[in-house]
Parts: sequence; structure tokens; C-alpha cells
Amino acid sequence: MPQSEDPIITDMRVQLGSERLFEMPLASELLAGKRVGVVSNPASVDNSYAHVVDRLAAAPAVTLAALFGPQHGFRSDVQENMIETDHAQDDRRRVPVYSLYSETRQPTDEMLRGMDVLVIDLQDVGTRIYTYIYTMANCLIAAKRCGVKVVVCDRPNPIGGDGIEGPILAPGYESFVGMYPIPMRHGMTIGELARLFNDHFGIGAELHVVPMRGWTRSMYHDDTMVPWVLPSPNLPTLDGAIVYPGTVLFEGTNVSEGRGTTRPFELVGTPEVVPEAFAEGLNRTGLPGVFFRPAVFEPTFHKHAKRPCGGCQIHVLDRNRFRPVLTGVALIAAFRRADSSFAWRQPPYEYEHIKLPFDILAGSSELREQIEFDVPVVEIGRSWESGVAAFDQLRRTFLMY
Repeated sequence: MPQSEDPIITDMRVQLGSERLFEMPLASELLAGKRVGVVSNPASVDNSYAHVVDRLAAAPAVTLAALFGPQHGFRSDVQENMIETDHAQDDRRRVPVYSLYSETRQPTDEMLRGMDVLVIDLQDVGTRIYTYIYTMANCLIAAKRCGVKVVVCDRPNPIGGDGIEGPILAPGYESFVGMYPIPMRHGMTIGELARLFNDHFGIGAELHVVPMRGWTRSMYHDDTMVPWVLPSPNLPTLDGAIVYPGTVLFEGTNVSEGRGTTRPFELVGTPEVVPEAFAEGLNRTGLPGVFFRPAVFEPTFHKHAKRPCGGCQIHVLDRNRFRPVLTGVALIAAFRRADSSFAWRQPPYEYEHIKLPFDILAGSSELREQIEFDVPVVEIGRSWESGVAAFDQLRRTFLMY
């Protein structure tokens, strides 16, 4: 077998921002002689599976000052944690580990005391409600207040950088699953979002985004040859991330979104639904790029734990045609028709205790009201178009690729 294939494969890989961070002279400019904090989790690895914290700890003239974890924790060992998590100590590196999904979601002055640089290396999944981007925004706010420089290591948007879809967050519905008026599927990388949040939404921190090399907007994660490490406990697969912009809306209902199975967000169902008839009805709607396979599953925990649930598994046949948010809405409308026990989940949700969780997720009450009034799904999709077009014009200013 020729030995020339491995270098070719290596050259085809997308080079991550966390890898470029350590290139000279960038490393000297941003890191040398600095006390550095790191916001990361287990997905913060490079192409050789080296974790950004380990690389920083080994870097010459860098002092590792503290570690920060987003939702699910620095080690991503906490499930759908609605309970505040505790701070800790990293025994290996002998530095504090602060939870930013705790009594504070923003680093405090004490946490940042004596720190020069805050490095953020988090894997976003391209969906407005994914909290890691707001952990980043809160770090920018705190860093601005404390005079700390922020370095964001850019990573691929795993579901591509072209698709934009879904309702825009409305004023009055801001939360930790939606701080800024962006659509459900935003089509930006975390570095691009950092620039958008910092500049357009007026945070004004001293920000340096380390770009990737070799990434193009049409790439899904499996095109990049970058290792897939589950970014959070219930997104174990890229398939799950692709459907997530739509099926995450099921968190606002009593329908199981497949938590407690090996295919969360790909499997949806309830104990009352007959899967064959349900899937056949959905397939007749002709939603683009998708097939609904009838399925019965039994969640080991979360909604309907230890009870057989009928519904479907979502199989994406054509990523370019597939519309995840529209598909999620069609599924919710179908469950509402098929299951007499269908209900909107009641508060609390995340840190919100008043508004309906579905409305928090959707970004307003409009989508829920459209579903309740049986507005055709295609018409619901059209209602997003002007907002999506306006956001597309805005985001172009901040695109890096």
C-alpha cells in the first residue's frame, strides 16, 4: 500500500482556530507572559485529539490561571442540568474550575482577578438556543468590565454556514437560550457570532478571533475531517445536530425528544401514538430532503421514562434541501393532531420561570399560536422569510469565510 495517502488526508483537514493559536508569531502576541483562563469542555480538542487546556498548560511563558465550564460542565458530565452546578478544583492542573451554569452565568470580577487573557474554545452546533454562544457573550461582557482580552478559537458550524432558517427572537423573549435577535438556524461559526455580538450588539470587549484554515461555508462537520466529539451529552452524533434546530422545540412540549435513548433529537414520540400511521402521514406531506421511519423506543430517563413511545426517527436524505426548523414544526403539529394528551410544557425552563418553555425556545408566542390555530406549515415557514432575509444582510458584515 503506498504511504503517500496519510499526508494527503492530513492536508485536507480543516485547521482549527485552537491549532492556529499556537502558531508563531500569534502565540507570542496573544499568550506569551500572560495569565490565561480557558472556557472549554471535552469537545475542545484539535485534530490530534489534544485538548486546548493541555496545550495551553504546556505552552512556554503561559500561566494557566483558571478553567471555566459551560452548561453540562467543564467535563460535560451533567445531563439536562436545570439545577445549578458547583465550582470545583482541577487536581491535575491545580487551578480552579468555575461553572458558568451556576449561581452566575458570567465570570465574576473575583474569577477574572489577575487574568490577562480569556481563551474560549467551544463547539457550537448552529442553533440559536444552544447556550454555549451565550456563555461566550457573557464572557465578553465580563471581560470588557474587567479589562481582560478575549481570544475566541473558531470552529466549524457542524451543520454548515449557508443555511439560515426559523423565526427571529422577538423583544421581550430574551433568555439564556436566546440573548439576541437571530434566527433558530443562524448559519455562522462561533467566531463570527463573537464578532456579531461584540460589535453589532455593543459589548465592546477587546476581542481577537483566531480563524480556521480550509473551512468553507458549504461544509458539514464530516466534510472537515475534524474529530467529532459530542459537544453535549444529548448530541452524540452529527445526525442529531442536523435535525436539532427543529426537534429542540420538543423540549417545550410533553413529547419525548428522544432523551434517554442513543438517538436523542432524531427519535420523537409519545406512548399514545401509533408509529406506522403517524410516519405515513408525515411522509405524505412531501417535506423536502427527509424520510420519517416509524419507530417505537423506550427512554431510560426523562419524559415517559421506561414507557414505549410511538413516533418516528428522522432520516435526512438530502442535507441541501432539508429544512430542520420547518420539519420540527410539522412534527409538532402532527403530534398535536395525533395525541389527545399533547400539551405545552409548563415553566420553569432553564433560568426562566414565567413564560412557556416553547415560547422561550421559539423566541416569541407567535409560532405556538400559529400551531394552535392550525396555520399550514408551509405558511408558517413563509412567515419567517423577511426576518431571515434581514438577518442575512446583517450577518454578511461579520462573515470570515
